[in-house]
Amino acid sequence: MSLEEYERHYASLNSESGCESVSGRSAASGAFSGEEERLHYIPIRVLGKGSFGEATLYRRTEDNSLVVWKEIDLNCLSDKKRRDVMNEISILSILQHNNIIAYFNHFMDKNTLLIELEYCNGGNLYDKINQQKGELFKEEVVVWYLYQIAAAVAHIHKAGVLHRDIKTLNIFLTKTNLIKLGDYGLAKKLGSEYSMAESCVGTPYYMSPELCQGVKYNFKSDIWAMGCVLFELLTLTRTFDATNPLNLCVKIVQGNWTMEINSDVYTSDLIKLVYECLDQDPEKRPTAEQILEQPVISRVRVELEERVAALNSAIKKPKLSTVTETPVAVVTTRSREVYFWGGGKFTPQKLDMFKGGSSAQHVCAGETHFAVVTVEKELYTWSVQGGAKMVGQLGHGDQASYRQPRRVERLQGKAIRQVSCGADFTACVTDEDQMYMFGSDYYGCVGVENELGMEVLEPVLLDFFQERPVRQVSCGDNHVVALTRSGDIYSWGCGEHGERGHMTAGRLGLDCEDDFSSPMQVEVPKGAVIDSVYCGSDCTFFLTEFGKVLACGSNELNKLGLNLGITGIKNHPGEGIPYTTTLTLVKQLSRFKIQFIAPGKTHTAAIDERGRLMTFGCNKFGQLGVKDFKKHQGVQILVGPFGGKFVTKVSCGDGFTIAATEDNQIFAWGNAGNGRLGMPADKGFGSEVCPALPRPIFGSLHHVPDLSCRGWHTILIMEKVLNSKTIRSNSSGLSIASGKISLLLLLFIHACVRSSVILV
Repeated sequence: MSLEEYERHYASLNSESGCESVSGRSAASGAFSGEEERLHYIPIRVLGKGSFGEATLYRRTEDNSLVVWKEIDLNCLSDKKRRDVMNEISILSILQHNNIIAYFNHFMDKNTLLIELEYCNGGNLYDKINQQKGELFKEEVVVWYLYQIAAAVAHIHKAGVLHRDIKTLNIFLTKTNLIKLGDYGLAKKLGSEYSMAESCVGTPYYMSPELCQGVKYNFKSDIWAMGCVLFELLTLTRTFDATNPLNLCVKIVQGNWTMEINSDVYTSDLIKLVYECLDQDPEKRPTAEQILEQPVISRVRVELEERVAALNSAIKKPKLSTVTETPVAVVTTRSREVYFWGGGKFTPQKLDMFKGGSSAQHVCAGETHFAVVTVEKELYTWSVQGGAKMVGQLGHGDQASYRQPRRVERLQGKAIRQVSCGADFTACVTDEDQMYMFGSDYYGCVGVENELGMEVLEPVLLDFFQERPVRQVSCGDNHVVALTRSGDIYSWGCGEHGERGHMTAGRLGLDCEDDFSSPMQVEVPKGAVIDSVYCGSDCTFFLTEFGKVLACGSNELNKLGLNLGITGIKNHPGEGIPYTTTLTLVKQLSRFKIQFIAPGKTHTAAIDERGRLMTFGCNKFGQLGVKDFKKHQGVQILVGPFGGKFVTKVSCGDGFTIAATEDNQIFAWGNAGNGRLGMPADKGFGSEVCPALPRPIFGSLHHVPDLSCRGWHTILIMEKVLNSKTIRSNSSGLSIASGKISLLLLLFIHACVRSSVILV
């Protein structure tokens, strides 16, 4: 058959299987076009070792998603096991379902096969059952798990795939309890529902009677294994147990399970379903589709389907290639460390605990505390100074002042995407776009309308945003602004009385000076689409999708960049502080396409699309970085040390500024008092010294993934490249991208189905 005929045949098969072409051309054409796409990965930690090799967690830098690589040394495998490995790729490539581990790609590194798979951050069902410590699951939880397992099995059976190794260790979970069925190394493709398999494979505890007896078996063998899993969920013990394989097989064939299911806890419908799955006669066992139609599931099936779809859509998955079918993997090993300073600590202090799976992804500084989100979406908090009584801003359920980072246990099971700190409260957003808050509710910042009193010691879910998925949150000292997925803006907290006795009104952007203890919608100028929000201590910036900047709140010393004579600017009587209560265009920034805003106490920094850094506001300590300590009315573009450099990160504290550049340098300038700049006093940077020009800190070059300053404190993440290697993946002949099956592989599978050839 000619190449043209292959492509025509492939196109027809793609059409039959529901696959679409990429960018108006055949997905297969990339395999012959010579195009090359580079995907960048950073190893995080080894997750475990299996029968074929290691599983390692990686972070894809293009979209910051987490993936798992199964690393298999082909030299150590027999021909049979090599076929098993290639079989898993084949099976995974044709299975696309919300409850099945997704396959993304694979690479060949000399004689090592690397299979890139979806990562589940909640462990597996085996661990979940052990964590119960004897406390039985509630029936609704069991039904939730059962529905997802049955849906996954129904999908693979419909595709003609027999899993052959369903067990609690191969049923993976996300932190939101979304089930993902995985490990298809032993799976088999059968020609029809009536086809039978013969080889004896699987895990002994889950083997069906027909497998134990060495007779032919089919899809009903998977249903037996499902019954064993369901039995474990209901009893927290194995269905069958014995001291040796022979006795185990005898018990399985005799149906001698370890114990009876507690009928006082679970309904008769659910118990009956378990025993139907464990019927000795395969013909009497229900199919996966019939399980889904059972009353215990069918009466809530629509709700469960919607829940699975919502949870799956919230998961951040790698963006699939649309350019080529032979991507190149660039693996870069980096050291990642967290440092903080200020508050009397003149030199950067390293936090040793943020390593491996607990390495930091996102940091935030508050007036009294720090917060870190790890790469595996866990939140850690601690106080910046010991001894001071906390008011719940750490979220640990007490008022203790923890000097070392501590995980917020109440948020276990939640994948935290972003955190923001106020003066004495904290807000965080999950991958499900839910918002949790904790800390002082003095100004109504926690947003619970004082239902829990003035101090909220543990994270509480803001019900208001249950139907309004949150994209981003930002906290000022005493106010909060949230941006939803639909583009709406909500603000709450202190509207008028500010710090130092000033009447700095308008920070909420609600065209009034009132305080609000619950979220209020902010009116956005017609035609403006807000892309991100940034809260200063008593002001707020709103960045549009086109890089224009709107602002509200205090414009003291022009820290909003607003000309004093423009419409909407007011002055507090007796105070003389200009402010605006509505979203006002920052015209001084209109000629730039701004990408990021960093409000400080009395000054602000911004980065435009060309990586240029600009500052405006108070310059008493030289924090604008323009050589002097004079007042400057307009926006200052920093050249000097930044000439020709691309600035990637910037943050402003109380009278100082920290910035990082693309060439891995870190600069600090402004008020050096109390350790603000991370420079030792004996080097001439004591409290009386205020460098008015950016000066490099940290002797060696480091990349800065994230940076945050508040008050006199700074926290940042630093990365250093250790080594890098490039892996090209065209040697196996099984390259698959964008969820599309490559030409030769699809033809091979299609031929196997037609002739009932086994793929193992």
